[in-house]
Amino acid sequence: MAGSKRKTKFSVLEHELVPMHEIVPPDEALKILRELGLKPTELPMIKVTDPVAMELGAKPGDLIRIIRKSPTAGVAIYYRYVVPVITKK
Repeated sequence: MAGSKRKTKFSVLEHELVPMHEIVPPDEALKILRELGLKPTELPMIKVTDPVAMELGAKPGDLIRIIRKSPTAGVAIYYRYVVPVITKK
């Protein structure tokens, strides 16, 4: 069919270069922050409009756990704090 466009849903989470991401439940997030001695705003941030955050359905204030394979550590765990997009007027 000439001229027809077919959209296919691409899952960014299924790409081989994207490590595993998951939303941390709120009670577990509080425990993690307490153990690390951090406030959520002291963590690296990820915008709610990031493709991974959007696919996970993350909301501002959520904590995302990223689990990466590491050649030296075996597995490395990182956390990101979900923030809203701030627009300037």
